[in-house]
Amino acid sequence: MNILLTNDDGIHFEGLWALYRKLQNLHTVTVVAPDRERSAIGHAITLNEPIRATWVVANGGGSGYAVSGTPADCVKLALKELLDTKPEMVISGINPGANVGVNINYSGTVAAAKEATLCGVMALAVSMDGGEAAHYDEAARFIARLTDKVRQTGLPSGTFLNVNIPDKAIEDIAGVRVSRQGLADSMESFDKRVDPRNRPYYWQSCDAQRFEKSPDSDGRALEEKFISITPIKCDMTDYSALSEMKGWEADL
Repeated sequence: MNILLTNDDGIHFEGLWALYRKLQNLHTVTVVAPDRERSAIGHAITLNEPIRATWVVANGGGSGYAVSGTPADCVKLALKELLDTKPEMVISGINPGANVGVNINYSGTVAAAKEATLCGVMALAVSMDGGEAAHYDEAARFIARLTDKVRQTGLPSGTFLNVNIPDKAIEDIAGVRVSRQGLADSMESFDKRVDPRNRPYYWQSCDAQRFEKSPDSDGRALEEKFISITPIKCDMTDYSALSEMKGWEADL
């Protein structure tokens, strides 16, 4: 299978190359990733400046295209210009830090998988709990198994998988739980400071993310040491509200 790997942490990040090392002997793998960290950039694309792609040798001897744009740019450019053959799957990650709940909306890792899905390619977004994850190789082994499962069964049109893995040895993981996106809010705030010229500026901060108590939510599954797999739809239409609002048309 032809697989495209990308991420939002930059082409030299270890989580990306853990996936590459595991998958390269099983599949044809190409790396197209940002040339620097692009975390929390969401589904941004580059419109007002050129995008450059440079072939580089990364950490550990692997090679791929380093792109000056966003994760979504990487996928677009790879599919439209850089690859001779359209990949059968795009895998984005492995990201350090969970992408569950409302954080799915901000994640460049998730956005790359979503962009692939919009382009008609099956996709996975992969993250590990904890900002300094250590078990990338074990996570990559699980993703290799999941990749085979997805290849066998396929995914619904317009749907990709958001996968979050505990940063633990495989024997310490509780299991796998197919879960929904949690919607508990985060405790966010801004730290106001003053620069040497007496002008205010702000650092955005966030306490630990809160999770719903329901065991079927992604954050709760991860907190209970399960691998969380959440199917995410690109179509954001609320069909229940759509039906209810049809009566507005005549009134308006």
